[in-house]
Amino acid sequence: MKSWIAITVLASGVLSAAEFRTPNCPIGCPSLEIDGNVVIFERLYALSQNKKTQFADWVAYEVDILNFGTTTNRTWKNNPLLVEAERLEKGDYTGASSKLDVDRGHQAPLASFVGSRYWPTLNYLSNITPQSKDLNQGAWKNLEEAVRDAVGFRENLYVITGTLYRNDMDALPKADEPHAIPSDYYKIVYDEKGNSVAFLMNQHTSRDTNYCTKKLAVAELRSIVPYTLPTGLADSNQILERLGC
Repeated sequence: MKSWIAITVLASGVLSAAEFRTPNCPIGCPSLEIDGNVVIFERLYALSQNKKTQFADWVAYEVDILNFGTTTNRTWKNNPLLVEAERLEKGDYTGASSKLDVDRGHQAPLASFVGSRYWPTLNYLSNITPQSKDLNQGAWKNLEEAVRDAVGFRENLYVITGTLYRNDMDALPKADEPHAIPSDYYKIVYDEKGNSVAFLMNQHTSRDTNYCTKKLAVAELRSIVPYTLPTGLADSNQILERLGC
């Protein structure tokens, strides 16, 4: 696994451009300059926390077989790098499972990292969103499993997953902070050269949906996502086949 962060600055008297690369964003992260967001680089993933919605706009991570392991517990915690006004708390989810029929869905999946000593950071609430049970336990989970099945020794894959707000959703019944629940989720699976496949699923996706039917062109996803995605991403049938489609 790469263990570096590179920052390239191009300047001619004034700052004109900056490029950020981390092990979790080998060809660049999604936009780091979303107005008002807090960008956090954890050891296992990077995320951009939206202080208005109270959820991450995007989460980026590397899927490495060396981080796989057996299932562990789910002890939810606040991210210590976020202050109270920037995130929801455990109590805000009270009653949501029965009222809204949602799970606390990991954006960077716990199962991909339980072999790492840093796995508890996957249970930070900043890595969680209220995700419909049918989606979280169906096509979304199956896609995450397909990504894990597709990697091997020195054959890592990378993922960018994000939230979208294309339709209004009911709020968490016990939350005491203003927030907005995502209506849709996207996932981009790619290799270090940018060969990629993009998927888009909404909160009403049925449990038996085949995730392969939710594929869309990267260019189409770019037109939907309200911020910049890495420029080096390109549709790849090879990655699609590795994912079982």
